[in-house]
Amino acid sequence: MSTIDAWIQHPTSAMLESPIFATLRRWTGGIAQDIPLEITVKAMQDAGIGKALMSAWYGPDGVMISNEQVARNVSAYPDLFHGVVGVDLRNPVKAVRELRKWVKEHDFVALRVIQWLWDKPCTHPLYYPLFSECVELDVPVCLQVGLTGPLCGSETGRPLHIERVALDFPDLKIVCGHVGHPWTAEMIAFATKFENVYIDTSAYKPTRYPPELVYYMKHHGKRKVLFGSNYPMITPADCLNCLDVLGLDDEIKKLFLSENAARVFKLN
Repeated sequence: MSTIDAWIQHPTSAMLESPIFATLRRWTGGIAQDIPLEITVKAMQDAGIGKALMSAWYGPDGVMISNEQVARNVSAYPDLFHGVVGVDLRNPVKAVRELRKWVKEHDFVALRVIQWLWDKPCTHPLYYPLFSECVELDVPVCLQVGLTGPLCGSETGRPLHIERVALDFPDLKIVCGHVGHPWTAEMIAFATKFENVYIDTSAYKPTRYPPELVYYMKHHGKRKVLFGSNYPMITPADCLNCLDVLGLDDEIKKLFLSENAARVFKLN
């Protein structure tokens, strides 16, 4: 089975040197410099990752990982990587044009906005032109839910904000990364309520999945949960090596590791 990792980034020094990522530097051994792309490729290959969604990162203090950098990485390994667009929220017209450009001209498969970077929940008006464009382009928006590991506030990650967006944009596919802890039950309720709301497990090893999420994966949520690692915070191998603790049958394992992401992101 070829696994799809729904959330990775190839880190740059601009990202790793940021004060907000002091926690990430601790978790990854203090690395704060550009690393060769081949290291990221090897981490994917060692884990049997067939495809990985690689994100650009844009925040109010500037670009951490540019769309151009992601595009170069995808071009180097087109069978492995798919690009995920990042934009500057503060210029809505330019942001929409950037989203359109990278999806239409460079085959990026989604938009990612990290709400805690901007200190703005996803209900803020600056997001709405982008959500509308995602619907027109038929690509998902990838958001963060739950507590933040980096040194920023967590209020923007409350799943309750997702409910409002799903009501306003019923055709928008919303992939919510980081399981929503400690509001996981709330996140599951909204993924159940809305046809186009999904959860990815990035930033959590299977040994730390909340019990209610595991139950959801095994029952009515088997088509709603996607595998993600959040590399380099956690390597996909570290996640997959302990997958058996979940007790998933073959059908659910295939949905979780590949088929759900292939369907949502149209990777076939």
